[in-house]
Amino acid sequence: MTSSPNRLVATVFGAVYLLVGLAGFLVTGGLPFAGQQGNALVVFDVNPLHNVVHLGIGLALLLASRSVAGARATNTTIGAVYLLVGVLGLFLIGSGANILALNGADNVLHLASAVLLLAVGLGADKATAPRTATA
Repeated sequence: MTSSPNRLVATVFGAVYLLVGLAGFLVTGGLPFAGQQGNALVVFDVNPLHNVVHLGIGLALLLASRSVAGARATNTTIGAVYLLVGVLGLFLIGSGANILALNGADNVLHLASAVLLLAVGLGADKATAPRTATA
């Protein structure tokens, strides 16, 4: 696994997001499932829907980490989605459309995750063409 940056990143990010999703349920008891306000998990606001999303992303990354191609595709896809969520999150804070209870720290984390996942997904483990001997 360590020979593939995509598999390593998918495994680490998958485990972290899975644990964050589980830990989120410890602080979100009594909150509306998709409420605009969340409870703090360290500095990140989460609600039950946000926790479910973290569980799904963590599971997808862990399952994808079984192969280089799967990890690369999933890292790239989730990185693109996180880029979109990070940018949209800037406009959602304080609005009724903020069904994930995003706050500024969430946006920073989502943008940082996007950069890392996209960089590895698009830049690492590229198939190289075999060299041919020339006469």
